[in-house]
Amino acid sequence: MKKKELSRQQSKKILQCENVSVKFDDFLALNSFSFQLKEHELHFLIGPNGAGKTTFLDVLCGKTKSSAGKLLFKKEYDLSKMKEYQIARHGIGRKFQAPSIFPHLTVFENLEVSMKQKKGLFSILTASLSDSENERITNQLRTIGLTNEKDKKAINLSHGQKQWLEIGMVMMQEPDLLLLDEPIAGMTEEEEETTGHLLRELKKECSIIVVEHDMEFVEKYSERVTVMHEGSLLCEGSMREVQQNEQVMEVYLGRKEVPPYAATSGT
Repeated sequence: MKKKELSRQQSKKILQCENVSVKFDDFLALNSFSFQLKEHELHFLIGPNGAGKTTFLDVLCGKTKSSAGKLLFKKEYDLSKMKEYQIARHGIGRKFQAPSIFPHLTVFENLEVSMKQKKGLFSILTASLSDSENERITNQLRTIGLTNEKDKKAINLSHGQKQWLEIGMVMMQEPDLLLLDEPIAGMTEEEEETTGHLLRELKKECSIIVVEHDMEFVEKYSERVTVMHEGSLLCEGSMREVQQNEQVMEVYLGRKEVPPYAATSGT
C-alpha cells in the first residue's frame, strides 16, 4: 500500500466506542469507557492488572456483552447487538494469550483450514487448492516468517513460532481489526523483536489493538497508547505523552515520579 493511501485511510475511524460499561454482579469491569481507533492504526492498551483491558477485547469480539454504551464498527455495525460468529464474519479477528493451533497438522495445513472460505474442515483437507489459495497461504507464510517450517507439524514449533502461526491463522480470515492479548508473553528478546516487526507489517492490512504489559515493547512499537485504570480511560496519546502524564505516574507508582520505563530509548 502506498504511503499516501495509507495516510488517507489512517484518518478514517474504524471503531468508535462511547461510555461502554460491563458489570459482573456488583463489579464494574468497564466503567463508561470510551475509545476510538483509526484504520491501519497500531494501538496499545496498557494499565495495571484488573484495569479492564482484556474485558474490553472480550466485548469487541462478542465473548462478553456490554451492559451499556455504544460500540460502532466500520460506522454501521453495532457490536453490542451481534453474536460472536457475526462479529468475526464482519471483520474482527481475535488471538488470545495462549496459542490455539492444530498441533498435529503442519504449519501449511493450519493456515489452510483457517482460510476464509465456504468449506467444511473435511472438504478443506481433501480438496485441491486453487492457485490463488496456494498463493494466499504462501504469502502468509512469508509474512509470519515460517516459510521454511511449512511442512513441520505445529506441535514441534517453538513458543514464538506458535504465536506467529496463530496470528497468521487469524489473518487468513482477512480481518479489518486484529485483537491481540499479550502476544510477546514468554518470548525471547529476538522473538519479541520479530513480533514487533510483524505487527508493523500487519498494520498495512488491518487495524490492530494490542494488550501488553512490556513497556519497552510498547514504547518501541506503539503509535498510540491508551492507559486504563479500574475500567475507565485514564489517558491516551503517544508513549512519551503517557509517560509524562501525572495521573499515570500516580497510578503506577503512587507518587509523581517518572516511571522507570520512561527513561528508556526515546523513540
